[in-house]
Amino acid sequence: MAPTRETVIAALADLTGPDGRTPLAASPALSEIAFVGDRVFFSIAVDPARAAEFEALRKAAESRVAALPGIAAATVSLTAERDPAAAPPPRPAAAPRPESKNRVDLPGVRHIVAVASGKGGVGKSTTAANLALALAGLGLRIGLLDADIYGPSVPKLFGLGGRRPELRDGRIIVPIEVFGIRVMSIGFLVDEEAPMIWRGPMVMSAVTQLLRDVDWGELDILVVDMPPGTGDAQLTLAQAVPLAGAVVVSTPQDLALIDARRGVAMFEKVDVPILGIVENMSYFVCPNCGSRHDIFAHGGARDEAARLGVPFLGEIPLTMAIREGSDGGRPIVIDAPDGPHAVVYREIATLVRARLDGAGAVRRPPTIVIE
Repeated sequence: MAPTRETVIAALADLTGPDGRTPLAASPALSEIAFVGDRVFFSIAVDPARAAEFEALRKAAESRVAALPGIAAATVSLTAERDPAAAPPPRPAAAPRPESKNRVDLPGVRHIVAVASGKGGVGKSTTAANLALALAGLGLRIGLLDADIYGPSVPKLFGLGGRRPELRDGRIIVPIEVFGIRVMSIGFLVDEEAPMIWRGPMVMSAVTQLLRDVDWGELDILVVDMPPGTGDAQLTLAQAVPLAGAVVVSTPQDLALIDARRGVAMFEKVDVPILGIVENMSYFVCPNCGSRHDIFAHGGARDEAARLGVPFLGEIPLTMAIREGSDGGRPIVIDAPDGPHAVVYREIATLVRARLDGAGAVRRPPTIVIE
């Protein structure tokens, strides 16, 4: 019998949550439950000052779920939920961190490229999907990892809602092949409408597993759709895998560019090369009258790239065709391969490929020190 959320919740029913009153199964401290084949992952949010006393609860939850039929193993983490009114603990002096124990080697993958943005809502996932397809159109072997844990978009973008990846030998995830590329997303493993109430350790564990436990095979480029911002997932990937570079997506207005600037700075601090900046929703051409409108201003990302001294990769317009293709599970590079919008993505893909080919051997990932 395949494990389900309901059977896991039932196994936790008689455990009391961290507040001492609410059953764990109904507690807001319980995160969303994720399944990777016959393995289960979730976390329990606790006050970090009391973490030691909740270790027994963590072990009890883990053992009960692991004992369920059809479940080979369960991983339960305690994550920190600090009282915002509490004073922060004394900050120790900065010291170099040891090399990550979760380093991920992907020997069959030549380059790993992050597609990132400083904030949400700028079209990062749509850009990542079409970039991956455009790179495949250049004759490259391409994979796409949806690492946006809190808002996975790949299942919708590729019309794969309800699909589950196959499991090989009980532990190796086989990515789904669609439109000539291999794709994997946390969205394949959790309910589409389930909120991902996960904190740092669970996010990092999920991202690492989506890399390490997936059979990517031989790839020229693995495109990683990052979550927006500069948090745990970005730092985990930069520390755990040898990123060949990052593509930063922004809209042209000042508010988005402020966050894009932070994204560029974050990657530079962890020694990840910036392959370039993409200006998405750059302009709008009215389909009725043909007049052009710069809804979010125009040229801001190009100017910012020049100011930061990084390449500018191109302008993607705001169009109904791109939106409709994304919502319909057929990205514009597939839906209208000869159209002007697909041409823009192919031009960006050509520039990214040239940057990667000129980069030589991929460096080893850095050890991150946060001061």
